[in-house]
Amino acid sequence: MSKLYSAAELAYREVKELILSGELPGGELISEGEIATRMGSSRTPVREAFLRLEAEGWMRLYPKRGALIVPVAEGEAEHVVDARLLIEVHAAQVVAASPRTREALVAALRANLEEQRDTAAQGDAARFSTLDADFHRALVRAGGNPLLESFYDGLRERQRRMTAHSLARDPDQITKIVDDHTRLADLIEAGDAEGFASAVGRHMREVHSLGNGGIR
Repeated sequence: MSKLYSAAELAYREVKELILSGELPGGELISEGEIATRMGSSRTPVREAFLRLEAEGWMRLYPKRGALIVPVAEGEAEHVVDARLLIEVHAAQVVAASPRTREALVAALRANLEEQRDTAAQGDAARFSTLDADFHRALVRAGGNPLLESFYDGLRERQRRMTAHSLARDPDQITKIVDDHTRLADLIEAGDAEGFASAVGRHMREVHSLGNGGIR
């Protein structure tokens, strides 16, 4: 791997993480120079990173003006939540029918919850949004369908960005999310797939403020 490619990859990863964590919010205009200064690099690898992020739909480039961070599209949150619900509820049904799988999953969920509590106490919203995504993905992985797991992974980045947006809007939501996750883990442990379906749907829609039709 060339030094130039390494620098471009590093710039890509750093800027994308800033977008997903909400540190670079939708609608903000940034420049190659800002990121190059921040990273202590030249503009060339940053330019390559910006082009890649534009191709992925995270940025919109305007020559001589900078790069616009593309906001969460209207209706995107509803679509992501709908897709996640279909997959997570299915996984919960599979897990409910397998005591051994359920036991292993619950152990993983409880361990993740401990990390969530520690991270919440530290006020690290970026780390928390990653743990939130990991919590839900653990259930999907336990469902044992690699095709659904792969599709779900494609939603992960959008999920993280949505959660970061929600926490920026209302930091106190961290406590509610931890409480919700504790309840979801309890329902999984009880093998209550129906109860889980109801609770996880309510959880997602409340976290992302979808009761009134979208992110506010």
